[in-house]
Amino acid sequence: MDTMRERFLDVTTRLLDDDPRLAVVLADISAAGFTTAAARHPDRVVNVGIREQLLIGAAGGLALSGMRPLAHTFASFLVERPFEQIKLDLVHQGVGAVLVSAAGSYDWPAGGRTHMAPGDVALLDTLPDWTVHVPGHPDEAELLLRHAVADGDRNVYVRLSAHQNTAAVPVEAGRFTIVREGVGGVVLAVGPMLDAVLAATEGLNVTVLYAATVRPFDRAGLRAAVGGRADVVLVEPYLAGTSANEAHAALNDRPHRVLALGVPREEHRHYGSIPEHLAAYGLDAVSLRERIGTFFW
Repeated sequence: MDTMRERFLDVTTRLLDDDPRLAVVLADISAAGFTTAAARHPDRVVNVGIREQLLIGAAGGLALSGMRPLAHTFASFLVERPFEQIKLDLVHQGVGAVLVSAAGSYDWPAGGRTHMAPGDVALLDTLPDWTVHVPGHPDEAELLLRHAVADGDRNVYVRLSAHQNTAAVPVEAGRFTIVREGVGGVVLAVGPMLDAVLAATEGLNVTVLYAATVRPFDRAGLRAAVGGRADVVLVEPYLAGTSANEAHAALNDRPHRVLALGVPREEHRHYGSIPEHLAAYGLDAVSLRERIGTFFW
């Protein structure tokens, strides 16, 4: 199986051939993967170097000129470092871009804290009208990337990860998907957390709901899934509690409980591997089964 990032490079190269409005802005990361595309479209594949604020500023300028810009680098350098430019050069100017990240919360532990951005989605939540896709498989990444590029002039964040599920889910942008049905509550798995959630809930009488798009949050989908028992566990691959307010808002007219699981605020100062980080965060299948079981029963 290819990775989400590999699929992104392939699909975006083909989209550049098909869509004359599309322009790709890079900050060195993945530039080698766009060598062929840059040769074919030298005016629409721009590498600004390790200047992430300029990355977003250039995207904003391209959008103002009528292009559909796609900006790409690691999540910490795409959302956190140039956040002021996202706020001013995109949102304040009333223009849209597609931001495609890699190496999110724990994808490259050897890169250290500088290459970890568990707060990226929460940070974008402070800005209005963002669409946020969190695919869990390369097939989903391709579908959602194509949707993002074609999504008018909206601001869209596509959060790619080296952590991925073994199989794709037939997702629809903006809608949650029921993967398993039960009556003992709902576990909402976001993106690459689905495999662990399915393993953790095996044999439990709960509904497993899957989200590859988290903003806008599918409030109607969650309400329909909870049925008569409005107890919800959120399992997100970034900062714990990022979608808790959305879940509360979806269920605000009925008694409900929400347990929000994700990457903790506390910093884990070890390199390790992706599985070791997930275990340390309580997001591996064994830990999730205990935490989910304790909450429901």
